[in-house]
This record gives sequence, structure tokens and C-alpha cells, in this order.
Amino acid sequence: MPQDPMDFEWSYWIEWGRERILWLLAGHLLVSQVSRLLVEKYKPWCLMVYGMAACWLLLGVKGFAVILLHAAISFAVAQFQLSLLTWLCTLILLSTLRIPAVEETKRKWYDTENEYYLLLFTVSVRCLFCTSFSLEYYWHAPTQKSSHSFPWMLAYVFYYPTFHNGPLVNFDEFSKQMRRQEAFSVKTNLSILIVGIIRIFFWWCLAELMIHLMYIHALYSSALPLESASYWALGGLALAQVLFFYVKYLVLYGVPALLLRMDGLKPPALPCCVSLMHSFTKMWRLVTAAFQAVSLLICRFTYRYIYVPMGGSQSSLLGTLLSTALTFAFVSYWHGGQSYLWYWGALNWLGVIVENGTKRILAISLIQDLI
Repeated sequence: MPQDPMDFEWSYWIEWGRERILWLLAGHLLVSQVSRLLVEKYKPWCLMVYGMAACWLLLGVKGFAVILLHAAISFAVAQFQLSLLTWLCTLILLSTLRIPAVEETKRKWYDTENEYYLLLFTVSVRCLFCTSFSLEYYWHAPTQKSSHSFPWMLAYVFYYPTFHNGPLVNFDEFSKQMRRQEAFSVKTNLSILIVGIIRIFFWWCLAELMIHLMYIHALYSSALPLESASYWALGGLALAQVLFFYVKYLVLYGVPALLLRMDGLKPPALPCCVSLMHSFTKMWRLVTAAFQAVSLLICRFTYRYIYVPMGGSQSSLLGTLLSTALTFAFVSYWHGGQSYLWYWGALNWLGVIVENGTKRILAISLIQDLI
């Protein structure tokens, strides 16, 4: 039975995985385990060199140069230790991805659109990692700045399991865990690998069944079946879509999460099933796979580097409104800044604000007495 071809993200990453990325991840695993066994002290640098080589192989010398240039610019800006300047640098670097002349130049570097899109996705994700490094550099005391060197930034930016699509591990956690030297057990790591592969294979089979049997995205691409469907059917389609999105990211983030564990790092938690959520605010806090337009990567990033520094729920009402608005604005801009993304961000911002406002009203003693 033919599969539903309308989910671009799943088809794209599965195709790249089968062709090259899975083999490169297997190479990373081999380099990582050998370095942990023989030269634990130099493991970060072995993995950095491997990540650079993998980047060169997939994206070519020009793609590699673009990512290296972004890292160098971000590192230079970080030396000023101004968070506003760091964010300005991030927005400018992201904006260069949308300049038509620059887009056409980069397209000419490759034979296919898929190769160009791989560069686009990779550079977008690397921008977040560069920003994480810069802000963590700014937040640390002068005595800790020595651990935030340019080689460590390159080790972080070119760490291959998270290279193309995330998930995000902030620089502080990455560097601390990479420096930590612990006992290496081949038997323990082998059991982690086998169990992890079995789980990911199960999730992949489930996602393939859904995309071969349910045709959720094909139905969404045609207005006629949606117009004739009942509200119950539309609700079922919406639930099916977010459940597929959840299973999809169990696979897409499950693979790098397994490699992170094999490297001795603690991976970010995998998504929580959206069917277990009843709170809109909690959904965003836990970063569940709720909408096609947003990924787990960007939510974790904005929560740590935008929402919390701006005050979040701990600030005044106006501060909460502003921090939430900036969070969704950046999410919308990072995903491309098209008009439908701004509408999506505005509606999500409204949903969070309405729920938080209702909670504050219900917390008033008079209202509680009435209840």
C-alpha cells in the first residue's frame, strides 16, 4: 500500500537517514565509543573533528564554511557580553537565510533542492546553538570564561547527533557533561544501545503504519473532504495529526537521544504524549508535540533563553504578556516568518494568556468561596 506523501518532514528525514545520515551517526557512535575506551580526555575533540568531517561530506566545503563563519561571528559578538547584541546578531544571521539573492547563490552550490534544504535546516539549527553558547558565556562569571573557548564552541556546534535537526542541549550542560570522565562499561553501553534500537524501531514501525493507513496529511491538503466532514470527524483528524507528530518526533529525536546517552550525556526528555495534556500552558512548558508548525527544539530554546530571562510567569501581568509575546514571535520568525506563522503565534499567545488570566481570576478568595 502506498504511503501518504504529504508529510514532507517525515519523508525528507527518512530519505536522508537511509542514504547517509544513519551511516554517519553510526560512524559517530564508533568514534565516540573508541575514544571513551582509549582516550577519554580527548573525546570532545575527536567528536568535533568527526562532526566537521561529516558536515564537509554532506554539505560540501561551502556549506561547511557558512556554518564555521556563523560560529566565528557569534563568538566574536559574544566577547562584548551584551545579551541584546547577541540577539541582534542571531536575528541578522537568520535573516540572511531569507535574502533571495543569497538563497539563489546557495542553491547553485548543490545539484538538488534536498541538498539545499539540508543546508538551510542545519544552519537554522546551528544559529540556536551559537546563541546558546553566547548567552551562557554572558551569564557566567569572569573566572568561568576559560571554559567557554572557541574550540569548545566548535565542539558544541559540530556535535553530530544534534547537528541537522536537534534536539537542543544548552552549552552549559554539554560542556560540563563532556568534561566529566566516568567509568566506561562496554556491557552497559551495549545494553543501552540494544534497548534503545528496539524502542526506536517500534516507534518507526508505528509511524510507518500511520502514514501508510491513515492518510491524515493527504486529507488536510484537499478542502473537499474537510468541508463535507462533521465536527467530530474534524476533531478526530486533528487529534490523529498531532498523535502522528508525537510518534514522528519519538523517532527523529529518539535516535540522537540514544547517541547522547551512549556518549555519556543526558539527553533532553522526549515529548510527552499530547493526549495526556489538559492544560494549554502546561503543554508549552513541557514542550509537547502539539502543532505541526513548531518543533521541540525551538520551544526548549525559547523557554530558557527568552521566556525565563524576560520574567515569565513570575513577573507582572504586563511582563508576562511581553515575555510570552516575544517567545511566540521568535518561534514564528525562526520557522520562516510567513503570515500564517504570525497568525499561529498570535493564537497560541492568546490561548496561553486566556488560560493564565482565568487561573488568576479563580485564585481570588471570593471566587474560590463561590466555587
